[in-house]
Amino acid sequence: MKTILVTGGAGFIGSNFIEYWFNKYPEDKVIVLDVLTYAGNPDNLPEYIKKSTRFQFWYGNVTNDELVDNLVSRSDIILHFAAESHVARSIFDNKIFYITDVIGTQTIANAVLKHYKTVERFIHISTSEVYGTALSKPMTEDHPLNPMSPYASAKAGADRLVYSYWATYDIPAVIVRPFNQYGPRQHLEKVVPRFITSALKNEPLTVHGDGSARRDWLYVENTCERLDKIISAPLNKVKGEVFNIGSGFDLDVLAIAKMVLKITDCGDDLITFVGDRLGQVQHHISSVDKASNILGVTQGISFEEGLTKTIEWYKNNEEWWHRIEWMKNIQIMTKSGKIESH
Repeated sequence: MKTILVTGGAGFIGSNFIEYWFNKYPEDKVIVLDVLTYAGNPDNLPEYIKKSTRFQFWYGNVTNDELVDNLVSRSDIILHFAAESHVARSIFDNKIFYITDVIGTQTIANAVLKHYKTVERFIHISTSEVYGTALSKPMTEDHPLNPMSPYASAKAGADRLVYSYWATYDIPAVIVRPFNQYGPRQHLEKVVPRFITSALKNEPLTVHGDGSARRDWLYVENTCERLDKIISAPLNKVKGEVFNIGSGFDLDVLAIAKMVLKITDCGDDLITFVGDRLGQVQHHISSVDKASNILGVTQGISFEEGLTKTIEWYKNNEEWWHRIEWMKNIQIMTKSGKIESH
């Protein structure tokens, strides 16, 4: 029996991981630490989990040294999802990104160092945004880090902080860099649920720039399976390593908008274009070689299948997303002083 600490467990990937782990490993206990920002929603966690004696929820911030130390001391495995994680919002209000993403990660890493005799594994959830636009394709874990937004730079700082704690103190850290994830319970600020919910309401789908920016897409259930493999792998194979979590498949944003409209039986005339997003990354595609060779990762479900499942979830859970629809877009000021909704 293990105790798993999940920071940011009320968020999109964190809540999906908890549900995955809770059902696959019925003897393990799960502790969640979440400050419940706009992106953290207790409703993301199923009632049967919240009512279980195997589950504990702690409301608190990852920068709280005493609380984090206490929770880490009782945990065997830590998955650190907690972060501010939106490019446009980091342009609008960037200070909180550095506080949460860097100082919060330092707080967790210090607690792991203090309890190194009992912590078996510390998995830090970084992001592919730390790479910036692809200089080589596909992007391997050795790709240079060229963050292009305040969010990406904060995550790059946290990423390298964890690496430095492994290099200096030999903590059992693993860094993972997810590419674009999608699936149930994703906040409407992200492009796939934003497109889906707009289509379901027969409202315009707003595309940044000309929609040619390409991304690597992975369904969130496949993400959880890969995190499981990292947790289950022999420590000497993963300790101090960086792993991409991606599909090796890329698709441009405009094509996704058209796919959403096709699956929901809406016309292409609903697509509208807005100014390109500041800090835009033009192309991301993940190399999966390292994860395949070391972890035995296999290809996930196709994007079309995952998108169809995601659309079905949003169709069946309108009450969940209607409450946060007002946060679908955020106002930012461009360099010229123009205010745009992104």
